[in-house]
Amino acid sequence: MKCYNSIARMKMSTTKDKSTNSIIRTRFAPSPTGFLHIGGLRTALYSYALAKHNVGDFILRIEDTDQKRQVEGATEALKIVLEKFGLSWDEYFVQSERQASGIYKSAAEKLVESGHAFYCNCDPKNAKEQGYSNQLRDPCRDKNNSKGAIKLKVVDGESISFFDFVHAKEIEWETDTVYDATLLKSDGFPTYHLAVVVDDLDMDITHVLRGHDWLPSTPIHLLVYKFLGENVPKIGHLTDILSSETGKKLSKRRDSVFVEDFIKLGYLPEALLNFVMLLGWAPKDNQELYSLEEFVKVFDKDGFQDANPVFNADKLDWFNCQYIKELSIEEVVKQIKFQNIDFEKAEKDVQVEIAKLVQERIHTFSEFNALAGFFFNEPKVDTSLFGENYKKHLSVAKEVIEKLDKWDLDELNTALMERIKKHEFKVGDFFMTLRIAITGSKSTPPINESMIILEKEKTLERLKKVS
Repeated sequence: MKCYNSIARMKMSTTKDKSTNSIIRTRFAPSPTGFLHIGGLRTALYSYALAKHNVGDFILRIEDTDQKRQVEGATEALKIVLEKFGLSWDEYFVQSERQASGIYKSAAEKLVESGHAFYCNCDPKNAKEQGYSNQLRDPCRDKNNSKGAIKLKVVDGESISFFDFVHAKEIEWETDTVYDATLLKSDGFPTYHLAVVVDDLDMDITHVLRGHDWLPSTPIHLLVYKFLGENVPKIGHLTDILSSETGKKLSKRRDSVFVEDFIKLGYLPEALLNFVMLLGWAPKDNQELYSLEEFVKVFDKDGFQDANPVFNADKLDWFNCQYIKELSIEEVVKQIKFQNIDFEKAEKDVQVEIAKLVQERIHTFSEFNALAGFFFNEPKVDTSLFGENYKKHLSVAKEVIEKLDKWDLDELNTALMERIKKHEFKVGDFFMTLRIAITGSKSTPPINESMIILEKEKTLERLKKVS
C-alpha cells in the first residue's frame, strides 16, 4: 500500500494570488459525523481524479469545527475507508487544529476592519427548536459592537455570480436575498461559511467539487472570497444521486447509503468505486469497467452530466460480479471466510473447491450463505418444491451412488447419465430433484460437483432423509 504524506501546514496569510498557480489542487473536506455517504465517496473520487489527471494535488481536510456533531473515531474510520479505495491524499489538515492557530479569527477580524463584517451580541438561536428566521439583515450590523460573534455584512442591491463547471452554466443571485451569515461564533470557532473559504484560500485550492445541497450557501462564500480580496476557485456542484425505488434523493433514513455497509455486504471496493465513477460522469465511449488508474487517465471534467443519476442496485451487483470473476481463488477464499465461520474452519482444499464453484455465480460475498451454506448446514427440505417422479429420481440416485467404488466427478456423471437414459428421465427434472434434496434450494452451484465436495456418505444421508 502506498504511503500517505500527512502535512500539517498552517499559514496565517490569505493574500496569495491564485491566478499564478498553475497546479490543480482539489480537496475532499468531510465532517467526522459518522460513516462515509456514497455521495461523499463520489465527491472524493471526482476531486482525486481531477487533480491526478492534471498531475496536481489532492488534499484531505477534516472539517470538525462543529464540535457537537463529532463522532468519536469517525476521522480514523474515514481515512481507512479512503485508503481501501486507493484515494491517497498528498496533504492532510484538521480544522480544529488550525483553529488553535488563530487563522479563522484573524480572517474574521480582517473582515470587520474592512467593513464587511460586524460583531453581534444577540443570543444564538436553535433553528431546530425556534425555526429558521426570515430576517436577512441582523439588527446588530450597524451598532458598532466591539465583541461577540462575527457576522457577514451583506450589501444590498448588488448581484453575485459564478460559473458552475459541473453544470457548465452561470448562476447568479441578488444580494438582497443573501442573509448576514455567522462567520465566527462567540466561542472562537468558525462556522462552515468562514472556515471553508479561509482554508480553500490558504491551501491554494483551485477547483472545488461539492454536493448540490451546498449551492444555496455559495453566494455567502463568494462574498467572503471577494471581501478577503482573493480570486475565487472554480466551483462545481455535483448532481443529486436518486433512489431507484422512490425517485428521490438518496436518504440515510430511507436508503442504503453508507460505504462501510456496502463493504460489509461483500461488495469489493474496486467494484463499488467503478459503479460510483459513472454516477454523474460519462466517458466519451461506452466503456464501463475502469480501474482507478484507468479512470484518472481518461477523466475529463467535460464528462460531468447535468441530469441526476439513479442508484441502480442491480447495476452495482453487475459490477461486483465482474470484479469477483477476476479475483484469484486465494482472494475469493479470503472474502468468503469473512462471511461464514464454518467455511473458515474447513480444510484448505475444500475451501478452494467451494470457492471455485461460487466465484462466477455470486454478485456479492454476502450471498454465499444463501447459495452455498448447505455445505456446512444440512437444510430443511420443503417437499413441495419437488416435481413429478421425484421419488423414482431419488431411488435411482441412491442406488447409483451406493454402487460407486470411486468417488469421482467423471464416474458420478457417467453413472447418473446412464441411468437417466435407461429410465428415460428428463435430465433437468432429475438433477433438480437431486439439487433440492441435497441443498434445499433450486438455486445452487452445480449439483454433481457439490456432491463430490460433500462426499459420498453425507450425500447419501441427505438423499435417504427425503426419500
